[in-house]
Amino acid sequence: MTIARSVPWRACKLILAAFLGLLVAGCGINNIPSYQENAKAKWSEVLNQYQRRADLIPNLVETVKGYAAQERQVLEEVTNARARATQVQLQIPPDVVTNPEAFKRFQEAQAGLTGALSRLLAVSERYPDLKSNQNFLALQSQLEGTENRIAVARRDYIEAVRQYNTELRTFPGVIWASTLYRSDKPMETFTVAEDVTKPPAVKF
Repeated sequence: MTIARSVPWRACKLILAAFLGLLVAGCGINNIPSYQENAKAKWSEVLNQYQRRADLIPNLVETVKGYAAQERQVLEEVTNARARATQVQLQIPPDVVTNPEAFKRFQEAQAGLTGALSRLLAVSERYPDLKSNQNFLALQSQLEGTENRIAVARRDYIEAVRQYNTELRTFPGVIWASTLYRSDKPMETFTVAEDVTKPPAVKF
């Protein structure tokens, strides 16, 4: 009789455990780490696209220099801005997306490079031979494509961070954030003014 009673009780415990497991899973216990990993992946793509732009700049500067060597100040501005942006990118700490000061330094350096590129491309307008040079046209096209990819990568990162940060502050995520994921912090997002961050005009 005792054995007969214990079998259903064990079955009930298994069913109860399975039900509680499903209940916990349905309460979003995995949302915070999932959203966090997604935001980190989007951030990696932002870095990748900024690096792609940095890699294009030396060839662009050399091409412009061949036709407009007298524009030394503008050429130096671009070179120096690229050096600063590259240095900042190499030195960013692992916690950059949750470190407001480091994130601010990063986006300011990239915005400075965007501004310098805009001035370089504006100067190029004055040199018809440069504007018709095939190498310059190819670089122009690559730069335009890269700027578009940067814009998309930033947009995707901003959306991923919004989802993650919202989960940390709303129910039921706020419960898990205050218990299981207490070390997870809100992530930073881009805050530079739109007129500073918009891609440089590269159409001629």
